[in-house]
Amino acid sequence: MYLLTADEMRRMDEMTIENFSLPGRVLMENAGRGATRVILENFPDIYAGDVTVVAGRGNNGGDGFVIARYLAQAGVNVTVYLLAERQRVRGDALANLELLSALDVEVVEVPDENTFVRHKTNMGKNGLWVDAILGTGLSDTVKGCFQTVIGYINSHPAPVFAVDIPSGLGSETGTPCGISVKADMTATFGFAKIGHILMPGALYTGRLHIIDIGIPPFVVEHIAPRQHLSRLGEIRASLRVRPAQSHKGDTGHLLVVAGSCGKTGAAVMTAMSAMRCGAGLVTAAIPESINTAVEAQACEAMTHPMEDSGSGILTNAIVNELLALLVDKRCMALGPGIGIDPKTKKLVENLVRKSTVPVVLDADGLNCIADNAAKILKNKKADVVLTPHPGEMARLTGLSTEAIQKDRIGCARDFAETHGVYVVLKGARTVIAMPDGRVHVNPTGNPGMASGGMGDVLTGMIAGLITQNYNIRAALRIAVYIHGAAGDTLQQHRAGFGYLATDVMRMIPETIQSIMDGSFVNLSAAYAPVL
Repeated sequence: MYLLTADEMRRMDEMTIENFSLPGRVLMENAGRGATRVILENFPDIYAGDVTVVAGRGNNGGDGFVIARYLAQAGVNVTVYLLAERQRVRGDALANLELLSALDVEVVEVPDENTFVRHKTNMGKNGLWVDAILGTGLSDTVKGCFQTVIGYINSHPAPVFAVDIPSGLGSETGTPCGISVKADMTATFGFAKIGHILMPGALYTGRLHIIDIGIPPFVVEHIAPRQHLSRLGEIRASLRVRPAQSHKGDTGHLLVVAGSCGKTGAAVMTAMSAMRCGAGLVTAAIPESINTAVEAQACEAMTHPMEDSGSGILTNAIVNELLALLVDKRCMALGPGIGIDPKTKKLVENLVRKSTVPVVLDADGLNCIADNAAKILKNKKADVVLTPHPGEMARLTGLSTEAIQKDRIGCARDFAETHGVYVVLKGARTVIAMPDGRVHVNPTGNPGMASGGMGDVLTGMIAGLITQNYNIRAALRIAVYIHGAAGDTLQQHRAGFGYLATDVMRMIPETIQSIMDGSFVNLSAAYAPVL
């Protein structure tokens, strides 16, 4: 499922109008008619009350005028409040504004804050707001009368229906531009926008409906949006049924390089999560000082104790031994709980550069290369997957964590393209960026997963799928989706939190089966408006 930028949607509209002789007014009519259908289906009580359409002077307002017309024709009492002077409305929006007079729909001009104060009480005598103030092209901070009106709408008890995107919400970042309408439901046109799906945009969007406005498939193929939302059907189709005569040699051998004194759990969870995902064999290369503890917890995985001179950490002294261990392996998971001692940093640097199999680099492994990431990644021999949380991404890029969170897709994509790597930027709405600039956003997962060890489980899952010869793109989408889905299943039986990374790990096979047999039901609707 495509997620569009504002520019991609604008180009689709323009190409449809110019190349297929489909007037913009027809697209606006289709949008307004489709949105009205969603309103009537989901807010049946509006016949008993009033609907307030708050419209700007642009095309978003034009969509609102079409909605007002169709509502009036359906017998709904509707009033339009235009947040501009009527003479400033142009083009298709003006044509639809003029049609309202034939239906005796009242249009009240509210061009400034003083006028708003006079009409505020009447505006609030309603059972539903229709927000058609600002569209997807917004880039500046919302100010003045718009800011005041949006604040009033948010404070009002009536439900809010947003047209295309909640006014004030950044269409490409999912963050409010100072302030944003907080909608209960949104109808968007053509395709979902990035801001609808990323957090906190999903919470401002509410339940999302996508209206087909007649964009021809040829136009979509020509524009070729680079952002996608992972969907259940796609994940199900990507999962492979294991042949009846399979044996552990067929399903691959993974090397996990992880753990240090005090962080044995990271190595254990990474290794065991890979096996829960179906990897045939896993060898955990760990400091010999923690071998007993790891063996006791990871019975099914093999361990390869590495000389550590009693330090409890892995150092560059064993780099050649580790490279030799890679000979019969299909993938290497590197970094969970490994520490950031200077000697460990040198080891990680050499392994990333010299590995001949795909490397999944996580946690301390990321911190080990952060100071010299560009040079290290430039000299890599094999594919590298980086799985940072926002703080680790900040260290890799030199940006602040706040800057990363404000532009999750942009930051992940830029790093992936620049360094020719795969980036899994973890968090609410995990972003998966490919070296060619394509991005997938994951809808599963919930706040209860904000606890230690969840990343180690994901690293093991990704590495486990690559070890089974899934291509990296598929492995990333599948692992991230199932990881969140396992957490969503656990949430059903808990208080929203309190389940552990090992609980998620144990749910992996059951979650895979439920997805494959069609019984999985996503339980994170509050956090995933489009599933």
